[in-house]
Formats: sequence, C-alpha cells, structure tokens
Amino acid sequence: MDASDVLEVIDATSWSDRFDEATQARAIAALEAGRVVFFPHLAFGLRDDEMAFLTPEAGDSSRKNVSRDPRTGRVHGTAFEGENLARLGTMLERYGAQAAGMVRTLYPPYAGSLDQARTSFRPAEIKGRDYTPRHDDRLLHVDAFPTRPMHGRRILRVFANVAPDGTRRDWRVGENFGDFARKFMPRLRGPLPGQSWAMHALGLTKGRRSAYDHFMLRLHDAGKLDAGYQANAPKADVSFPAQTVWMCFTDSVLHAALAGRCALEQTFHIPVEAMARQDLAPLRVLEGIAGRALA
Repeated sequence: MDASDVLEVIDATSWSDRFDEATQARAIAALEAGRVVFFPHLAFGLRDDEMAFLTPEAGDSSRKNVSRDPRTGRVHGTAFEGENLARLGTMLERYGAQAAGMVRTLYPPYAGSLDQARTSFRPAEIKGRDYTPRHDDRLLHVDAFPTRPMHGRRILRVFANVAPDGTRRDWRVGENFGDFARKFMPRLRGPLPGQSWAMHALGLTKGRRSAYDHFMLRLHDAGKLDAGYQANAPKADVSFPAQTVWMCFTDSVLHAALAGRCALEQTFHIPVEAMARQDLAPLRVLEGIAGRALA
C-alpha cells in the first residue's frame, strides 16, 4: 500500500467553498469506502493573539488534548485561565463552526442529521511520549468510545495541522475495515448477560452499550495488542503538512498518529441511515459477520 491507495484529494481553498455535484459524489464515495479525504490547499487561519496557544504548555498534565463541549461552551484540559481561556475557547468554537459548515456543504446527505460533538486541540508532540498499548494512538486502531455508546452511529473527524514551525503530522493508515474485522471478530467474546445494564447503573457508561459498542471496543483493543498484526498488516504511511486539512470516518479507517503537534480535531456523529452506502458502515459489516443485529 502507498499514500495513493488511502488518500482522496479535494481541491478546496476556503472553508466556505461550494462544490459541484461530481465533487460531492466523489467525496462521499471515498469517505464511505474508508479513504482519507485530504485538502492540501486548505488551512485553518489563526488570529495573531491565538498564536500563543501553539505550545505544549497549552495543555495540562492530566489529558493529552484540550477539548471544548459545544453544548456547554466549557473548555477542559488546559492550563490557561481567565482571558486566555476565553480566547482559546473562541478559537475552538470557530474551528468547529467552519468544519461543520464544510461537512454540510461537501456531504449534503449528512447535513440534516449531523451531530457536532467535541472540538479538540492536541498541542503536544506525539513522538517520544510513553503510553500503555491500549492508549497508544501510534498503533493502528479504529475509534470506539468506552463511556459513550454509539449504537452504530458513525464517527467522522475533521483534522487541521496548525503547527507554527512547519511540523508535519505523520499518520499510518491500515487495511479495509471489513478485512480487519474478519480477522479479529472470530476471536472476540460477546458481552456477558446484564453487563450493559450494570455498567450504566454504576455510572461507567453514558447509556447502555449495544453489542455493537462491545465489539468495537474489543476490536480497538485486539488490534492494538496484537504485535504481529501491527508489524505485518497492510499499511501506508502518509504525512500531512502544516496548514492542511483532512477527514475520515475514524470508526472504520484503521489509523495511527505517529508524530506531530498542534493539531485541531472536530468530531461529528452521523447515523448509518444518512450514508449512501450503509453496507460499508461498521455496524452493517459486523452484523454481516455475526449474522445478527447488533444495535
């Protein structure tokens, strides 16, 4: 595999660009097929008073990223206070709004059901830090939420490299989700009777997990913990220069963030029913393997 196998390039220069139907169709097909949609000529513009946030000191020691909840406007995971905290929140809010506007324009079928989740900022350098294998995003994985059940909804993320010194964001992208799932699903045990109810009752999850959520979390862990798979699985290394943007469904694109700093990330949740190709959604792929409904 190489970068051309996993990237779909879209020539946008502004967050408010309008796209013709052919470009929209190409972007939708690529995204749902598990490609990374890349915008090499698009950047998120920072204001002069926001440049001071591009430092590892923007975060605190307890979390790997700063995040803003669009429902409350609250910013978590930063050492900044007072006026600096307010300005950081404004920057994250602006990024989230621009990302949402672009997704609605480029992917019209998603517009009516797009659920905007947290906006994140990852100021620290990835390379050289120590993680446990389950928390090491330098290993190929699909995204799944341990506390927030998705019941099959998709996880779409829009990334922007805003590093001030030209530092590139290095990724590794793996094989097709279906091929990955067919390797690991036969090894996985289903949830125990009553497990979903108990975890919700104890406050460990925000809602009851579906069987889909259980298996996605197990797939996340199984892939990361299999050293042989990490070494030998099909993969392509890609590098995103500073002042570029990319997006993908991170619940189906096997990805690893290898190096880089100062990246913005906007998460959206999208129902399977909004997709043009529902059969490519992880929920439908896993249901096909399991032979039963999972959500």
